[in-house]
Amino acid sequence: MDRIVELARELGAALQEDERYIRVQMAQAAADEDKALQELIGEFNLKRIAAQNEASRETPDTDKVTALTDEVSAVYEKIMENPSMVAYNTAKPELDRVMEAVARIITLSAQGEDPYAIPESAESCGGNCASCGGCH
Repeated sequence: MDRIVELARELGAALQEDERYIRVQMAQAAADEDKALQELIGEFNLKRIAAQNEASRETPDTDKVTALTDEVSAVYEKIMENPSMVAYNTAKPELDRVMEAVARIITLSAQGEDPYAIPESAESCGGNCASCGGCH
């Protein structure tokens, strides 16, 4: 097997053992099992569809669209306040930062950069844009 592919598999296995990955998986499972959250998500989707349907009518009732949009926003707020969703939204960005760093290192390495000199994020860039793959 190709060494690079094998290293990618090892990286994938290491990722799945990482505490950030495990926290996201646990938070996702808890959110999936949270009946109150799932009911809110279902309600949100139905209200969103109703708002979209009303807004797309040939002559939409603007008061009804506004009321439905307000209802969608209210349900969305409840979703985002749900403890299971809060846990997920806390855990996910941590894993995303790791994945972005890995992707950045691999991408810039494939463009000829020194893998050990590549900053983990564009924000930690040293400012020399001569050899940058682009942060904007």
